[in-house]
Amino acid sequence: MRSPLLTDRRFSLNWTYLDGIANGQSAIDLGALALRNRTDAEQFAREYGYDLSQGGVRDYVQRIQQEALAFVQGTFLTPEQQVLVPAAVAHPEDPLDLLLLASQRTHCFNPERLWACALLKVMHGLFYIDNNLKLRHFAAIRQQVFEGLDAVIRTEGDQAYLTDGLLWLPLVHLDRKRNKGRHSILLKLLQKPEYVAADIHDHLGVRLTLATRIECLLALELLRRAHIVSVINLEASRTRNTLLDLPAAKAVFTRYKALLDRAPGYPREVIDRMEAELLATAHEQHRTENPHSGSGFNSLQVTVRKMIHLPANAITPLPGEASVGDEGVSFFFAYEVQLMDAASHDRSLKGPASHEAYKQRQIETARARVFGPEFERWVRVQAERG
Repeated sequence: MRSPLLTDRRFSLNWTYLDGIANGQSAIDLGALALRNRTDAEQFAREYGYDLSQGGVRDYVQRIQQEALAFVQGTFLTPEQQVLVPAAVAHPEDPLDLLLLASQRTHCFNPERLWACALLKVMHGLFYIDNNLKLRHFAAIRQQVFEGLDAVIRTEGDQAYLTDGLLWLPLVHLDRKRNKGRHSILLKLLQKPEYVAADIHDHLGVRLTLATRIECLLALELLRRAHIVSVINLEASRTRNTLLDLPAAKAVFTRYKALLDRAPGYPREVIDRMEAELLATAHEQHRTENPHSGSGFNSLQVTVRKMIHLPANAITPLPGEASVGDEGVSFFFAYEVQLMDAASHDRSLKGPASHEAYKQRQIETARARVFGPEFERWVRVQAERG
């Protein structure tokens, strides 16, 4: 009688997978899966979270597959490159076929496998967006976040002010980031080293542009007094300061405080003198880890957390997902507050510091990670050959 301890593949090892698991490799950097057959693919999908034997779940996964295809074609590919996507990847008869295609011919360069891998990586990001409670309930979250910000923003005629009732700081620009679009969030996820394990912190928030850096400093103190920004609710590791040299600003403020206190009305002349002295003495600030920020982009960016409360009737489960309890859910939500002076804002509208240039750098990074360097070169060469 054969021992139950014996199998046909007792000591088979997948070194690529084991290396990725043991060394923390991101899934977006994998060039293949390792599924042996359809049964293996079905189990993989179930453990991932989707039982494709359920009709509603299968329809949902197919919709995500088509959305991912449209994203890859519209964001990463030129019209000449779009025709290179094979029909088996663009329109699989079964969603499981993509998993099997991504597992074939793993020891050689195989375009069909790499197309399937690219599409699955994008689908993975879309699944994350749909199943992240914070990303699915922006209407309620946005309302609760902006309630606190609206309490310190006032408009008189055409002029907006940041105020706590004691100090009124005129705003040059007020930009509310009410929600990143779905595909903008996806692009951000794909270019991040952590892939979908990382939260997106800048899809909701506010940018306050004031005339000078001195006024940005005053605005930060005002937000602190209003308890919107505090050490307690700050995500300290995400602070990005390329705007304020605080030791230099402290020295200038100390010298001019008496003049500020004595000046009638809003002390614009004194502030402008302080600004000129600050710019002459301050050292350039470099605390930013965003590889896509262009030179000349200066701001103080802080990420703060706010407790959000969602009632049960505001939460709609996805296909196959359990409903929440009657009490609803509460969680911390991170959003950004950004301060800029007018000169920095003007530089952000053109050149390497502009949003358009920033977005293009994001696309290039995401495409390189989804395709990989060898496959990206192949796509480019094939399209050029026609």
